[in-house]
Amino acid sequence: MAAALRLGVGEVLVWGLDSWDRSHDLSLCVSELATNALLHGVPRGRGFLLRLRYDGELVRAEVHDSGPGTPRVPDEPCGPENEGGRGLLLVAALSDKWGVGERTPGKIVWCEFAVPWEGPGVRSGS
Repeated sequence: MAAALRLGVGEVLVWGLDSWDRSHDLSLCVSELATNALLHGVPRGRGFLLRLRYDGELVRAEVHDSGPGTPRVPDEPCGPENEGGRGLLLVAALSDKWGVGERTPGKIVWCEFAVPWEGPGVRSGS
């Protein structure tokens, strides 16, 4: 599933961001948010919604689920024996901004990436 999401994000980056050097960071964050939704936020028999938006300056990824709870970065570092607990640490480290919004039922977990401009029609990574 994670590989399919990363490929899907790559397809969306035909917005002119295909050479953007943060596209892999965006793909990884989308994969982590979707995995968290499946593991922790989607009650049995329900799915989640992935929404990607680009407004010319910002790429925003949102994962909408119908489960309870508020995701947060763990207070304690994860030990090597733990299989999980690092997803939101990655999202927090790689994205410019992330958060959780309300949805009825459930929540929206999102992250944003600024897309800097170097001049008319020319984009570069950060």
